[in-house]
Amino acid sequence: MRILHTSDWHLGRSFHGASLMREQQEVVDRLVDLAAEAKVDLVVIAGDLYDRAIPPADAVRLFDDALVRMRATGAKIVAIAGNHDSPSRVAVADRVLEQAGVTIRGDVSRCLQPVQIDADDNGPPVLVWPVPYLEPSLAGQVLNELGAMSSEASDATDPETEAAETTDRERTRRASHHDVTAHATALIRRHATAAGAIRTVVVAHTFVDRGKTTDSERDLSIGNIERVGLDVFEGFDYVALGHLHRDQAFDNGRIAYSGSPLAYSFSEEDQTKSVRIVEMDAAGRCSTEIVPLGVGLPLRTLCGRLADLLRDPAFDDAEQARVRFQLTDTELPLQAMKRLQARFRHAVTLEHHPEGRMSPDSQDVVGAVENSESPLDLIRRFWADQHGADASDAQEEVLASALAAAVAGNET
Repeated sequence: MRILHTSDWHLGRSFHGASLMREQQEVVDRLVDLAAEAKVDLVVIAGDLYDRAIPPADAVRLFDDALVRMRATGAKIVAIAGNHDSPSRVAVADRVLEQAGVTIRGDVSRCLQPVQIDADDNGPPVLVWPVPYLEPSLAGQVLNELGAMSSEASDATDPETEAAETTDRERTRRASHHDVTAHATALIRRHATAAGAIRTVVVAHTFVDRGKTTDSERDLSIGNIERVGLDVFEGFDYVALGHLHRDQAFDNGRIAYSGSPLAYSFSEEDQTKSVRIVEMDAAGRCSTEIVPLGVGLPLRTLCGRLADLLRDPAFDDAEQARVRFQLTDTELPLQAMKRLQARFRHAVTLEHHPEGRMSPDSQDVVGAVENSESPLDLIRRFWADQHGADASDAQEEVLASALAAAVAGNET
């Protein structure tokens, strides 16, 4: 039984204003080829299918094309809504698509309805539980209702599930992401136990404890949402996670993030983007091959003086990369970005870090304001911070004149 685990496609996303659609098409092409070459039984897409709740039309068309081509390889597909997706929009045809081997789960009320994969490996069936992103303020009540229905249908109540339900009821107004995820997985464990001899896979979009972040993920720590403990995924054969854009795994690879297929921030500059191909044996034991995708423009951060960046052959390899510049010239040169783009056509951002100048500490700035004897003292400090040197006598005379004119203007 082979599973291709990918996530966080963010179709429709741009990079500092530059469209990524061409590179995202390359991602889809590569994944389709991998699914066919590896003869996978199941493709898992663990959330953030799109970059925003109402995606652009070309992103929707690309996702549709991806589903058709992946399904044509013979693999079934299970996808879930992430925190960037609109659950109702991405899952609008879920019940119809399931009949064709494609599951796109956005409705939390269906998270206890597994997808069954009958692999030709002499092992028991694989049951896949797709758990879409659980917004604590919305998911808690739904899970309570599912728990109540599950209890009525069961001869005995699982103490773990009962405790999770009680905790959720007690925290209706302050439920955390950990709470609702623990509640959902406890209910899934009850169903898995009742199903008998099976292999189990859970697909979820969440931020687990010990996970390493990048700058391109949307923060889930607003209000009372927090990290999810790894222990909530105990007992499952494989847990395919989405949300974090760095490839990483826990518990000997049993719980894993595939990471995003493209870099979406310069904090991912040194990462090799990949997917996971998971081989599950008849007993549910998993081994994983991490497959680099090798698509998309590389990212580079170049630091130096403008003249050197424009001429030095050491930077030739960055001419076909998306580049962030950190200029160290004492003064920011005129039209610096335009001149850099003449050599580096994918240049996207420019920062000014004058050589020898320290960035002011916030406490230093507060102290300077509190201890200044006059507005002119503050202007002198600001000038020194911006230019890396004190104003000359002539420059200070201009600053003093500007201050006097501003004060006079406020008094009239």
